[in-house]
Amino acid sequence: MNYAEIKYFDIANGEGVRTSLFVSGCRRGCKNCFNEVAWNFAAGDPFSREVEDEIIESLRPAYVDGLTVLGGEPMEPENQAGLVGFLERVRAAYPRTSGKTIWCFTGDTLDELLPGGRHRTEYTDRLLSCVDVLVDGPFIQELYDITLRFRGSSNQRLIDMPATLAAIERGETVDAAVMPWVDKEIYATHTM
Repeated sequence: MNYAEIKYFDIANGEGVRTSLFVSGCRRGCKNCFNEVAWNFAAGDPFSREVEDEIIESLRPAYVDGLTVLGGEPMEPENQAGLVGFLERVRAAYPRTSGKTIWCFTGDTLDELLPGGRHRTEYTDRLLSCVDVLVDGPFIQELYDITLRFRGSSNQRLIDMPATLAAIERGETVDAAVMPWVDKEIYATHTM
């Protein structure tokens, strides 16, 4: 797996100050994608153990709120294979009790990652169990809304993955199980 870019001290791709990893490779080709350069699987540099170590170390300061993975497309099958061990390392180094979160942006819907979905792989469950917030759904230019926080179009959802996975394990249907991530009220209301 290659990565196109790493942004340290990122405040645009998830709550708080984050390290954001932009993986290379996406077959979706959304019109007006903000990161078309990362569509090529060969773009950027190899994602090595040394790069993993640098990212994990970057998360250590108390002012860093977590890791965001986006792309490209993290849920392309070959990227899932390249990310699963890394996300498990991050989660082991920074368990949920640490307050550090893992966000993942994908053009897939959650349904496409669950059994029977087009991007379901042998690694998907392990990846999703590491993620705190999944921002799902393709960018759709006709649904673009600049007032939305952490997403570009109104079809995209911010999903609380631990709560959603717990509901699915209890036997709820996917539609009923999806629990939205709850933003601070000041941002949800668009007022000051």
